[in-house]
Amino acid sequence: MTNNVKHYDVIKSPVITEKATMGSENNQVTFKVAIDASKPEIKAAVEALFDVKVTKVNTLRQEGKVKRFRGVTGKRAEYKKAMVTLAEGNSIDVTTGV
Repeated sequence: MTNNVKHYDVIKSPVITEKATMGSENNQVTFKVAIDASKPEIKAAVEALFDVKVTKVNTLRQEGKVKRFRGVTGKRAEYKKAMVTLAEGNSIDVTTGV
């Protein structure tokens, strides 16, 4: 039980954009993950939560943009993305809840 909670702390949410959806043609799924999550932790969390086989994990840190609103500057939060490549024959439907 507590191990399952840790997996939910690693994986925050799926990324549903046009580019992320194009990755599904290559058996890739994109997730927002915890900023301090490592590739082995991400792989273990995806395999445990979705019952699939992961072959590769690519990550990137997205720096927060500086934006203005009514002359006041603010900064968007930075986050980490993980592009997870699944083994042949595995798939994840990100439109349904876990």
